[in-house]
Amino acid sequence: MTPLVFLPGMMCDARLFAPQIAALSAHRTVSCAALTAENTMAALAAEVLRNAPPRFALAGLSMGGILAMEVLRQAPERVAGLALLDTNPKAEIPEVQAKRGPQIEAVQNGRLAEVMTDIMIPNYLATPDPADPISTLCLDMALALGPTVFVRQSEALRDRPDQCDTLKSYAGPTLVLCGEHDRLCPVARHELMHGLMPQSRLAVLPGAGHLPTLEAPEQTTAELTRWLEEI
Repeated sequence: MTPLVFLPGMMCDARLFAPQIAALSAHRTVSCAALTAENTMAALAAEVLRNAPPRFALAGLSMGGILAMEVLRQAPERVAGLALLDTNPKAEIPEVQAKRGPQIEAVQNGRLAEVMTDIMIPNYLATPDPADPISTLCLDMALALGPTVFVRQSEALRDRPDQCDTLKSYAGPTLVLCGEHDRLCPVARHELMHGLMPQSRLAVLPGAGHLPTLEAPEQTTAELTRWLEEI
């Protein structure tokens, strides 16, 4: 079986994919990379490739999907299949870039929990709810990673390149998946990616937001299973 490498979203760890790891690891080697040591997509992708099997299926959510595209750009021959979940192939727009500096400054001044709770996490779920267990988990993951990782990941996202040409050149089995109510990476972005890759399959999960791996775990796992069977 082709090994599977997960790439998590910003300030997330393997717990983001816990339902999928539990279900899929029975039949293949499954790993989740730590996106913590570098502050550019190019350097993060090089680190993923140093630690990954020679050839592997690659699935990334949000920042992890953005990084997956950079991994694909650097070593397309090693990516047996690609799953892009709730992500964006475009470079960051100036309006969003402008918000990074104040967020970084706040986190460096000891306000990581506040930035996550007030700015980041409310955009994750289809219906924002700070008492939801998923919101609590997201805060736990962020605090475990800490402010240095927040700064590095923010810089990597801020300075990322457009990857539309990278996607156009890939012909392997591809799943493009998102939650119907994703406010950060809306359905239109996924329709764009699907259009760039004629071989891809688009799955929009009803009722889910930016984190379908946790909001709609069974449906997400089913879509990933179907994709892996195509590889």
